[in-house]
Amino acid sequence: MRKNFGPKPYTYPQPVFIIATYGEDGTPDAMNAAWGGISEENELSMCISANHKTTENILKRKAFTVSMADVAHMAACDYVGIVSGNKDADKFEKAGFHAVKSEFVDAPLIEELFVAVECRLVSYEEKTCRLVGEIVNVCVDERALDENGHVDLSKARPITFDPFNNTYVALGEVVGKAFHDGAALK
Repeated sequence: MRKNFGPKPYTYPQPVFIIATYGEDGTPDAMNAAWGGISEENELSMCISANHKTTENILKRKAFTVSMADVAHMAACDYVGIVSGNKDADKFEKAGFHAVKSEFVDAPLIEELFVAVECRLVSYEEKTCRLVGEIVNVCVDERALDENGHVDLSKARPITFDPFNNTYVALGEVVGKAFHDGAALK
């Protein structure tokens, strides 16, 4: 037997993306967005509504960064998702985030979050809320790398959103080798 939930945006895993932008006056802004992912080799697509301060900033600056929320900053990442930048211009600072200017796009990187994708705006469709960004660069703080320069998941500690239970879940357990383990079934 299966339990039906109806047509809902429920999948596993749902990343917890923190989108960061600069406002017209250069003030950094961030929001939490779970509905998004890779849509082409060099493209990220997100679903964010037009009424967000972040959306307004993206449309004006034509750039944004997307950081992966992590265990250490879960409360701050949740906070920027429940407080509107239209009502609280200082929410980035109140979250305890520090902005570092991206070398590649006109948007801030969040110093506290180790993994980020830097994007240039490709398109935004207000009716569907679909935001498409060209991935210009992916950067990882050296604190999340191992001795060989590879990302160490145990240091990055990304979280995902569980839409069935409205919880955040830490990633971390390696259960197999991609593009390898399935070969045993050939």
